[in-house]
Amino acid sequence: MTPLLELDQVSYAYHSRNGETYALSDISFQVQQGEFIAIVGPSGCGKSTLLSLISGLLVPESGSVLFGRTLQERKTKEGKKTFPETDSGEKLCSRIGYMLQRDHLFEWRTIYENVVLGLEIQHRLNEDAKMRVDKMLMDYGLYRFRSAKPSELSGGMRQRAALIRTLALDPELLLLDEPFSALDFQTRLSVCDDVAQILRREKKTAILVTHDLSEAVSMADRIIVLTRRPARIRTILEMKFEQKNLTPLERRNAPEFKDYFNVLWRELNSRDLGERS
Repeated sequence: MTPLLELDQVSYAYHSRNGETYALSDISFQVQQGEFIAIVGPSGCGKSTLLSLISGLLVPESGSVLFGRTLQERKTKEGKKTFPETDSGEKLCSRIGYMLQRDHLFEWRTIYENVVLGLEIQHRLNEDAKMRVDKMLMDYGLYRFRSAKPSELSGGMRQRAALIRTLALDPELLLLDEPFSALDFQTRLSVCDDVAQILRREKKTAILVTHDLSEAVSMADRIIVLTRRPARIRTILEMKFEQKNLTPLERRNAPEFKDYFNVLWRELNSRDLGERS
C-alpha cells in the first residue's frame, strides 16, 4: 500500500551571517492514509520546522518529501532517486491544511465568514462548498453561532471554527502545530476530544506537534520521538489499546495509557537524548 506521505533522509539547516544552525538530520518516516501521527521532542529541536518542510513552506537541503500523487509517481519510476524531490508550495497549499496555536479568526467577520475565508481566497465558494460548510457547522455545534463574532464564542468554540475553516478546503493532510496550547486545561481536554472525533469522522490524515505527552498518547496512532537539535528520530512508538476506537478522554482512563506515558517520559528525559544505536 502506497503511503500518503514519505520523508526520506530529510535534513535542514538555517543559514545566517554567523553560520549554519542545523535543525534536522536524516529524518525518515511514512504516513499512511487515515493515520494520526504525533511528533514530540525537546523544545527547539525542530518540530515546527519539520511541519514547514512537509507543507512545502521550506525545501529540504537533502533528502525528499513526497506527498500524494508525487509519491505515487515516484514509486512507479525506475532508476536512481533525485534529491530534493518535493511538490512546490503552490501545489501543496490546497492539499494540506495547517492549524496553528492561535485560531486567527478575524473579529470583523462572522463565524461563517471566517469559516469560508479560504474558499473565497481560492475562488471555490460554490454551492457544493456552502452545503459542506453548513453541514459541518451543524454537525459540530456551531450552526446557530454562524452570525456571531469570534469574541462572542468560547476558546474551544473558536478552535472548532478554525478547524472547520481548515476542513472546508477538504485537505488530504492536516498539520496541527500545538493547536490546543492556548486553551485552559479543561477546555483543552474537551477540544482535543472534539478534534480527534471530527478528524476520525472526516477520515482525515493528521500530524500533530505537541509538548504534551498525555495529548500525544491520547490522540495518536503512532508517536515519533525526536532527539535534541539537530533532531533525529530517536524512536517511533505505536499506540495499541486493547479496546478499539477509544476517544482521547477514554484513552486517558485505559490501563495502557500510563505505560505509554512512562515510556515517552523516559525517552524524552534520557540524559543524552542522543540517536538510538
